[in-house]
Amino acid sequence: MTNKIIKAGVIGDPIAHSLSPIIHNFFLKKYDISGSYEAIHVKKNDLKSKINYLINNDFVGFNVTIPHKEEIFLMCDYLSNSARAIGAVNTVIITHDKKIFGHNSDSDGFINNLKFNVPDFNLKSKQVFLVGAGGASRAIIYGLIKSSVAKIFIYNRDQQRANNLIKHFCDFANKNNCQLSALDKKSFDDNLKNCDLLVNSSSLGMEGQDPLMIDLSKLKKTALVYDIVYKPLITDLLNQASKNGNKIITGLGMLINQALIGFEAWYKKKPENDQQLEKILLKNLKL
Repeated sequence: MTNKIIKAGVIGDPIAHSLSPIIHNFFLKKYDISGSYEAIHVKKNDLKSKINYLINNDFVGFNVTIPHKEEIFLMCDYLSNSARAIGAVNTVIITHDKKIFGHNSDSDGFINNLKFNVPDFNLKSKQVFLVGAGGASRAIIYGLIKSSVAKIFIYNRDQQRANNLIKHFCDFANKNNCQLSALDKKSFDDNLKNCDLLVNSSSLGMEGQDPLMIDLSKLKKTALVYDIVYKPLITDLLNQASKNGNKIITGLGMLINQALIGFEAWYKKKPENDQQLEKILLKNLKL
């Protein structure tokens, strides 16, 4: 009797750049699992038919990347607490009765990467300064509120988007005694003396994007600086933070940690973070 191949993948548009197949196939090989994981190009208009194809061709699940994370949220039969709170899905499990269960692993990926890199840093009662108000910001805010931070100050070039984000999480933040505020650029920079964790959740500083202009001169030396951008791995923000004497966390670990959650759900094996994988990913990023 031959082992049935456990099939999973990632859907998106574009998808050729995705590092997810490298991550999952690395662990499939490492743990000698009879499984496959592939990148599947899915245009917006084809989303429903492609999901039906995956369900009917014995896929156990799939990851979801841009531009489908919000759309897939509306199509799920079941949702995890994180997916419901964030309003987006990046990990789907197909059940035995062909239903789809949507989860968002970005918040745990963000928090687990922080814990892995700085295990002695306790988020409880901390003040977090966050740049960005996009999809990644939602997952990060959810993870931070769950981790009992005291305050989150948000700066975004479009302040209305920051206000919308605060409105979205208002009830959840109040229940968890977390204060959310939007700041303009000057107030954000001026108040960095109170910052325990500075996070860039925007695409600013990424290759091909505008630079992230932040003055870290007022940032205290004990503050952590975390950039979810991973191309380049050491962004200008992280470079400036290192020179300032702050501990830094790169975005590559968040990508890996969010992937580990889907891998365990589909292949029934809990993988451990592996430095060899980071080297392979860096090589693929040509870093």
